[in-house]
Amino acid sequence: MLALKAENISKQYRLGQVGTGTLSHDLNRFWHQVRGKEDPYLKIGEANDRSTKGISDYVWSLQDINFEIEQGDAVGIIGRNGAGKSTLLKLLSKVTKPTTGKIYTNGRIASLLEVGTGFHPEMTGRENVFLNGAILGMTRKEITRKFDEIVDFSGVERYIDTPVKRYSSGMYVRLAFAVAAHLESEILIVDEVLAVGDAEFQKKCLGKMGDVTKGEGRTVLFVSHNITAIKELCNTGILLDKGKLINYGDVNKCIIEYQKNSDVKFSYNSKIDKENFENEKIKVNSYKTEPINGDIIDIRSGILVTVSFTSKLESINLDLSFMLKNSQDLTVMSTGLVLTENKDSQKGEFTVSFEIPPYTLNEDSYYFDLFWGINRSEIAYKTESFGFEVHGMKNQFGEIVKSPGVLFPKISHKFSYENNA
Repeated sequence: MLALKAENISKQYRLGQVGTGTLSHDLNRFWHQVRGKEDPYLKIGEANDRSTKGISDYVWSLQDINFEIEQGDAVGIIGRNGAGKSTLLKLLSKVTKPTTGKIYTNGRIASLLEVGTGFHPEMTGRENVFLNGAILGMTRKEITRKFDEIVDFSGVERYIDTPVKRYSSGMYVRLAFAVAAHLESEILIVDEVLAVGDAEFQKKCLGKMGDVTKGEGRTVLFVSHNITAIKELCNTGILLDKGKLINYGDVNKCIIEYQKNSDVKFSYNSKIDKENFENEKIKVNSYKTEPINGDIIDIRSGILVTVSFTSKLESINLDLSFMLKNSQDLTVMSTGLVLTENKDSQKGEFTVSFEIPPYTLNEDSYYFDLFWGINRSEIAYKTESFGFEVHGMKNQFGEIVKSPGVLFPKISHKFSYENNA
């Protein structure tokens, strides 16, 4: 059974204006509508790319978004800042209307879009529970029945009769989330609630949202930059970029695609690429990865990583450390090598290569930090701009093969280091 359906929804804003136009624009729209013609302003506007200045006052925050969400699904919405995630949640929550398209919902929606939305600072926590619950659509009887449970979950019982203007931001979000989470709605929409609050509260939120989806069969839409939380809680993903739907479906595929679309370089050659990775001590000339066995990098192939760099340092001890992270920003491997000893380093171009053994990494997108160190104390240069993708593979039964997952494998002996002079 469908809980939510988005059909060709788009949202247009006019920069510097409330709404999407002036009186003359509104009259122009009306005149086109009377004559049965399309809104002329739908043909103009640019994608929401914050990195460029643009030439139009009209911006498409979202464009042609289509998806269907089944009842009981936990959906993680991911994307970089400005991708349109919060705008999408506002449309689904009916806070604002889409410029084009339609949204179909089945059931009552509870939204937690901003910390303390609907709270009155002069009112006490107790009064705000009833006020916020009423705004979210709860009856007074329903709030009274759940009041003790809400207060207990929020952990602010001692201050429940204190005006919320004296609450910390953490107490604010605790109480606001507690009210929204205990509303008996079919659909719960949460935007970045884990951005505020301590580790204990974040864990409590995740547990509650897990209970809501798995135990109570309710639908949850969850926006967060915490990719680990997205993967733990959600079974479906929506990936947005510059207002467009890039991927929709399996949450793991969306996370991998999100990592691929970030600023990570999957190959690099300073003679071709415009970006420069260097400082006054180290310059990275090239970076590449290739399978040790086979034609593509998968869990059984193993990976050869090669980095060419120019050292501008001499008469010091130079070392290189490597720290590998997955798409959830979790460190899965770390190793290092002393490149020179006895303070005999020389200026010049060098190549470092090392192998990651087969059956070490699972299907995912990875990136790593490289640290060039001086005398094992000072960092000469660090870059975290390089990465690679490990493709999945299936066995004869069509199941995804998983590697044993060796944590921090000892691969230092696989390093090779040579002077290119």
